[in-house]
Amino acid sequence: MSEPGKYRINSGRGIACMVGGMGVLTASDAVVKWLTAGYPTGEIIFVRGLFVLIPILLISLRAAGGLGGLRVVNVSGQAFRAVMFIISVFCFLTGLRYNPLALNVAIAFASPLFVTALAPSMLGEHVGWRRWAAVLAGFAGVVVIVRPFDDILNIYALLPLGAAAAGAFRDIITRRISNTDSTASMLFWSTAAVTLAGLLTASLGGWQTPSLADFGLMVLTGFMSGLAHYLLIEAFVVAEAALVAPFRYSALLWGVALGYILWDELPAVHDWIGITLLVGSGLYIIQRQAMSRKAAGSKG
Repeated sequence: MSEPGKYRINSGRGIACMVGGMGVLTASDAVVKWLTAGYPTGEIIFVRGLFVLIPILLISLRAAGGLGGLRVVNVSGQAFRAVMFIISVFCFLTGLRYNPLALNVAIAFASPLFVTALAPSMLGEHVGWRRWAAVLAGFAGVVVIVRPFDDILNIYALLPLGAAAAGAFRDIITRRISNTDSTASMLFWSTAAVTLAGLLTASLGGWQTPSLADFGLMVLTGFMSGLAHYLLIEAFVVAEAALVAPFRYSALLWGVALGYILWDELPAVHDWIGITLLVGSGLYIIQRQAMSRKAAGSKG
C-alpha cells in the first residue's frame, strides 16, 4: 500500500480504486451467495477468513511499520469493535442466502443513517435538521423494502439491516479508540476475531466437507476480500475522502449486474423505490458531513 504523501492527490486513481474495490468486494459477496446454497455461513466465514487474514496482515504490517503497529492498547474498545464486526459479517452473509444480491448490498448501506442518528449521544456531535431529515428518508426507504405492514413481509431484509446497525456501532467505536489504536491493529484483530467466530459456529454442527472446487471458491473469496480492502484503503490514500466516499455506492450497480447475470434476479419496483430513498439519503449525509468538515477546517 502506498504511504501517505508518496503520491500527489490523484482523483482519477482514487475513484478507480474505490469503484474497482467495491466491484471486487461485491464479486466476493456473489461467490459467498453461491456457496451459501450448500454450506453453513460459519464454515464459509472461517475458510474465507483464513485467506482474508493473509493479505490483511501484509497490508497492516506495511501500513503500521511492523508488528508493533498491531499492538492493542484499548482492549475493551477493540473487543467491542470485534463483536460488532462479527455480528455485522454474520448478518450480511446470512442475508445473502435469502435476499437478491443488489438488495442485500443496498440495505447494508443504511449504516451511515445509524451512525448519524447515534452521533449526538455517542460522539457528542451536532446533527442538523437536514441530516435528520435524510435519516428519516433513509429509514422510510428501509420500511418500503421490508414492508412490515404488508401481507408479504420481507423478514430477511432485516438481516442486512442488522449488519448495518452493527456496522454503525463498529464505526463509532473505531472513531473513539482511533487515538490509541492504529487502523492496522483494528483491521487485523477484528478480522481474526470473525474468523475464529466462524470456526466456532461451524464446529458446533453442520460442517460440510467442501469439494475441491468449492474450497477453491472459499479461498478465492478470501483473497478477493483482501484485495478489495487494499483498493479501498488506497483510494483514501491518493484522493480526498469527500470525493471518493460517494463512489462506495457503485457496489449497488455491481450487485445489480452480478445478480442479474448469475441468478436472473432484479429488485422489484417497490424495492427500487426503497433503494432510491436509502442511497439518496446516504449520499446526502456524506455531502453534508464533507461540508461540515470543510467549514470546521476553514474556521480552524
